[in-house]
Amino acid sequence: MEQQEYATGAARTAGGTSDGCTGGAGRGTTAAVVAVRGSGPRVVPGTGADAPQEAAPVRDSGSPSTAGLSPDPGLLRLARWFAEAEPGTADDLCTASLGLYPARHFGAPAGPATGPAPAAPLTAAPLTAAPLTAEVSWWHGPTAHTPVPPRAREPRPAGGLRRARRDAAALPVVLSGAKPGKPGRHRKPERSRGAGTVPQDRSAATTAAERRIAARLLVAHPLVTASGPHADGFPLIRRHRDWLAERFDTLLGYRLAVGPWHARLHKAGLGPGATRRLEHPATGAPFTPGGYAQLALALALLVDAPERLPLDGLLAAMDAVRPDPAARAADRAAERAELAMALAVLVDWQVLGDLPAAALADPAAAGPTVLTVDRELARAVPVGPPALADDATDLIRRAAEAEPGTAVRRRLAETPAVLAADLPEEQRAWLRDHGRTGPAALADFLGLEAEQRAEGVALLDPAEELTDLALPGADTAAQAALLLVERLVEEVRPLPGETAGTDVPVPDALIDGVLGDIADEYGLPAGWRRDYLADRTALRRDALDLLHRMGLITPAPRGTRPPGWLLRAPAARYAPAPDLLPAPGTGRHSRPDPEFTVPAPTVPAPVTPRAGQPV
Repeated sequence: MEQQEYATGAARTAGGTSDGCTGGAGRGTTAAVVAVRGSGPRVVPGTGADAPQEAAPVRDSGSPSTAGLSPDPGLLRLARWFAEAEPGTADDLCTASLGLYPARHFGAPAGPATGPAPAAPLTAAPLTAAPLTAEVSWWHGPTAHTPVPPRAREPRPAGGLRRARRDAAALPVVLSGAKPGKPGRHRKPERSRGAGTVPQDRSAATTAAERRIAARLLVAHPLVTASGPHADGFPLIRRHRDWLAERFDTLLGYRLAVGPWHARLHKAGLGPGATRRLEHPATGAPFTPGGYAQLALALALLVDAPERLPLDGLLAAMDAVRPDPAARAADRAAERAELAMALAVLVDWQVLGDLPAAALADPAAAGPTVLTVDRELARAVPVGPPALADDATDLIRRAAEAEPGTAVRRRLAETPAVLAADLPEEQRAWLRDHGRTGPAALADFLGLEAEQRAEGVALLDPAEELTDLALPGADTAAQAALLLVERLVEEVRPLPGETAGTDVPVPDALIDGVLGDIADEYGLPAGWRRDYLADRTALRRDALDLLHRMGLITPAPRGTRPPGWLLRAPAARYAPAPDLLPAPGTGRHSRPDPEFTVPAPTVPAPVTPRAGQPV
């Protein structure tokens, strides 16, 4: 294929309403933050005047060389911000600048509640029912509680999606290379091989199913390649790219770019405290600020790199442009580990070709290694380099800006639950006015189910595909987290007559005590990891981290003494349904009420018969 040359200047995209294909930062955005050298789109010959503009594939040839490695200034600036950031801020900065995070949703829907029927309906009402505030609270509503102890279940395939429940509109298929079975939501429908013609209604239903499959795949994996782990869904994305681009732009303000070899959904940031982080694709180890800085440095050089590049040449160029030269020799071991994580992620994204295990373990000591670079994908990775932002905080804020409806729909599409108390006033007003119809369109687009509660809205995915975290889960930390949140809700849940707020304080001593009881009761019988049973501090840290990332607990505000955690209302979904009329003094930690104490039975004294009296 003829080599395609890109412009050498920086291409900046203006903010405003986008057509979903070729320009704009998305509907409702206030400023542009995209500026990557040579990232301008181009029309692929033969696609037609009305087709989306696509980046032509780069297929360079030549000998390995370090010539021409000029770093992108915006990505160098981003690397410096990463290096200076705190861990939580670095995670938010990655979300804002790369936008490669997957969606996160609860799975099982809540069932019917037990106890006396309240005035408001307990099940999700029709979308034309009363306003959001008339719904029952999560604290006392139906739950998705499983009363049996957590058991190990089949783990999720590495780098893939679980097979979803069958879509009634999809046609029965067997994917090439897959085992025969029922079609899942992410399996590609095919036409029947019979001689007859597919009826018009069946064809329309198949089209709708294909569009939903493609939309769900992009929300779960914003970067899909023609040769990657989700290559079976790539033809569906290309087939319906115009419709998908319009819907993503209208509902979420996301820009969809589809090229010959990849599809990229440019997600917006989620603001501060998004609890999203980049992890090592094999070990799951979270990135540190230094690891993010190494990733940004590598991308800054790879966007203009030749197709064949020596690894030692890339490392030398990265060392030469490092933002903080004084920190080069600070901690060589940590630096090498961070560099290895950055390269592993670039291989996982297919920006780099496969590398030998030695290069991924210790790139600096790997010996002569030649990298295969796909700079088209390297240019597709960043969505928010700092073109207009003043600093990291400003970039995080700018990337999350949108008009109220778009901002709320983004939260609904990407986060487990949207609580009205967490929203600014204008977004809270939009949710109050469109609490039914707003989530309905998004739920229909992505194949989700709306759960309306007094505190907010959650879009559920019973197929458990559109989530990067599973709760319940099979590993030790997930099982401990589920049991922990269940018992914490039982201990501190507001009574039905009390004013049920969004958050309830949880004493640290209660967390330690409950977690200790859980580990003693379930640890050995359930086969929990021995290192967790020996190190309860690590078990507590990882269980609370999972609950925090799922939005079930949150840290107490700064300045709270002593610092601790707040239990959030959606956590009650995983606890047993409350007993709305408990008998006095029958709680687990209740003392018997003297007023209701049953007196001990009185035993009459024996009577001695008198002489001559019959017994």
